Amino acid sequence: MTKLPLPIDEVIPELKSSLDRTGTAVLLAEPGAGKTTRVPLSLLGEPWMEGQRILLLEPRRLAARSAAVYMASQLGEGVGETVGYRMRGDSRVSGKTRITVVTEGVLTRMLQQDPALIGTGLVIFDEFHERSLHADLGLALAWQSRQLLRDDLRLLVMSATLDPAPIAGLLDGAPIVQSRGRMFPVETVYTPGTPKEPLERTVDRAVRRALATHDGSVLVFLPGAREIRRVEMLLASGGLPAGVMLAPLYGALPQAEQRRAIEPAPAGRRKVVLATSIAESSLTVDGVTVVIDSGLRRTSLFSPRTGMSRLVTARAARDSADQRRGRAGRTAPGVCYRLWSEAEDRLLAARTPPEMLEADLAPLALELAAWGAAAPDELAWLDAPPPAPYARAVQLLRQLEALDAARRITAHGRHMAALGLHPRLAHMLLRARELGLGAPACALAALLEERDLLRWPAGRDADLRGRLALVLAASGRAAVPDELRRVAALARQWEQRLAFEELGGAVVPEAADDPDFEPPDGEEVASAPGTGLAAPAITPAIHTAGSSAQADLDRCCGLLVSFAYPDRIAMRRPDGRYLLRNGRGAQLLIKDSLGSEAFLAIAEVDDEGTEGRILLAASLEEEELYRHHAADITEERSAEWDVVSGTVRARIRRTFGAIVLREQPDPAPSPEQITLALLGAVAAKGVAILPWTEKARKLQERLMFLHRLSNNDWPDVSDETLAATAEVWLAPYLSGVRKRADLQALSLYNILENLLTWSQQQELNAEAPTHLHVPSGSKIQVHYDGPQAPYAAVRLQEVFGMMETPRIGFGRIPITLHLLSPASRPVQVTSDLRSFWQTTYFEVKKDLKGRYPKHYWPDDPLQATATRRVRPDGQR
Repeated sequence: MTKLPLPIDEVIPELKSSLDRTGTAVLLAEPGAGKTTRVPLSLLGEPWMEGQRILLLEPRRLAARSAAVYMASQLGEGVGETVGYRMRGDSRVSGKTRITVVTEGVLTRMLQQDPALIGTGLVIFDEFHERSLHADLGLALAWQSRQLLRDDLRLLVMSATLDPAPIAGLLDGAPIVQSRGRMFPVETVYTPGTPKEPLERTVDRAVRRALATHDGSVLVFLPGAREIRRVEMLLASGGLPAGVMLAPLYGALPQAEQRRAIEPAPAGRRKVVLATSIAESSLTVDGVTVVIDSGLRRTSLFSPRTGMSRLVTARAARDSADQRRGRAGRTAPGVCYRLWSEAEDRLLAARTPPEMLEADLAPLALELAAWGAAAPDELAWLDAPPPAPYARAVQLLRQLEALDAARRITAHGRHMAALGLHPRLAHMLLRARELGLGAPACALAALLEERDLLRWPAGRDADLRGRLALVLAASGRAAVPDELRRVAALARQWEQRLAFEELGGAVVPEAADDPDFEPPDGEEVASAPGTGLAAPAITPAIHTAGSSAQADLDRCCGLLVSFAYPDRIAMRRPDGRYLLRNGRGAQLLIKDSLGSEAFLAIAEVDDEGTEGRILLAASLEEEELYRHHAADITEERSAEWDVVSGTVRARIRRTFGAIVLREQPDPAPSPEQITLALLGAVAAKGVAILPWTEKARKLQERLMFLHRLSNNDWPDVSDETLAATAEVWLAPYLSGVRKRADLQALSLYNILENLLTWSQQQELNAEAPTHLHVPSGSKIQVHYDGPQAPYAAVRLQEVFGMMETPRIGFGRIPITLHLLSPASRPVQVTSDLRSFWQTTYFEVKKDLKGRYPKHYWPDDPLQATATRRVRPDGQR
């Protein structure tokens, strides 16, 4: 092992002691301290490591491969001996390998295969501050394994910028070990671009300034490959100083070009490395003394509202900006140009959000189901999965047949998890294999994974079929563009993976998700790594030539997409827009080749506004929809009461989610449907649509009077309650009702009366009578509506001799009397008749005697005879 001292050496004794004593530790070490390569080699000889291996988890492929190569060189060996690596599509390990550098998805696959990780003594999570979904998941699974299965399994979390306290707390108070690192001073220069200036021009100006002002190589941080290509083109076209090389660095580049970017520049030359966030940590780009930071990052945001993810360009956080700045001081003093102002710098968020809080959680939910966890709270998390996105993920997995109704993983779901693809694409491959469409499905999966190819070469047209045909045609051809070569190589790997899974072989760790995947530069391997078994070829269903082959391809492309994105199957509306199964609207660009298709299977649609723009799709035959998605097509028989025509209108509707595939009149609706239609109309429009008579309304008012008095001993028959409970009180009377005449024949009076017991009916007549008997012998109607209810209107002469106001409602409520003149005009309103006779009557008498002199107006109304005539018999 090399004797070159590194800052991390000072804390390795403390780290060894912590791991020996507690089995866990958190190592905080600044960039350049040597933690990634020195720590695993230093721990390999510990007594507790005897006969066991170390798994070093690196978030990025390039960093994983570089770390393995460097550690092997320190031992004077080649990669694959004591030190090796595993990643998707590339594995260098042997029987003597003791340190295996793995990418994040690989660790998840290994834990799923062997939860106890037998033979592994230590798992190291490097650069944990990046907080990828797989890193958080891997730590949660490994921690549970340590708690339940392997208390001797040691866990070490390493980072340069991570706040160590929360992760130490998660690991039951793991010791925190801190190394200062070896950093040279870095000057920070703020140089924002001008308003509305394209990013590439701002970067071009900063690069030229840096080259003219400083020595050494320049590392430029850009959000993605698209921006890298634009800056590269602008710098190259404008001419660079002699001896300056341009070197792009992003995950999709071939290995040789990645190595060219990170290796030292040839003697007498320097480099301008145009990189994504891949160069933020783990990697040292030799010779860099200047960093130019665009301050931007590319991230995938998931929307629980639409169930879709979209790539966005966002402002980098403070921790990311500091990591980037530190790249300039790894080997010598440097300078960092930040392409934003100091005012903007003060507004930066402190930390980059964990991927857990922004990503599509369907892969996580499938992994947890395969692990046997019924819910995320069965594991310990630094940041738990957010409930809404996780619920949406579970809903999708049920739609993909990966989970049953109890959220347990199905056999199909286990096969999906074994493939190591996103659940959507894994489901598509498995369904395609059943139909003999393995090869085009693998090509389509590769195509949908490779975002750089998605808009090439078809421009802005959304049709996937042409792209798929290019990938299938590229298989075995040498002279194809790099982008197409990469997709074709990936497609061949998925064919092999699908073949191994069909044979029921062991899950191959290399077939795991990884953010920086690129296929190997050479031809596809003839056998699956680590098995020695020949991978049988998957015979594609598309094997004929000419127009027939194209027709078959056109037919299967949409079907395959529909397997992966069943929630995004869409039907064309009359206006040319589309309605997706999930209820969302979407539309194509004007003159898109798919614009006349009745059905589409949509692979990508943006998440902007109420209606998204369809970016990638294929036509779907209606016949294929009915054949392969029949289980999700439902036939609904419904009926509605048409208030205008007074009839029930019944329909038969065939639906696929929010899409109505067929709708036609139902000639023979069932009695139950008709009843439900009438009840629905009452609930929606109220009881006013029923055949109310005055008698029925009067009964309703009397019942409500007693209901208000009796503290609910009497039924609530208000319009609102009747509408809400029609199924209880009205439904029994709707048998045979089909049209308006049938409805009008209903007696609401009898229906309401039947709500009462026999004793209640008697009590109703006593305590809420319809009429009041007055001394004249007349029956005066009692009204129960209005603010003065109950009230009765009676001529004054008819109540002579009535000393007290009549009381009803169990003697609690006086009837308000509207006393009328002989011409039935109001003269007085009172609820206290005795007081009226004693005080007000004599003033009223004077007025009435003047206007009605022939009528009888006694001086003593309490002793007078009541009459309905002008005068009582015998009176003059």
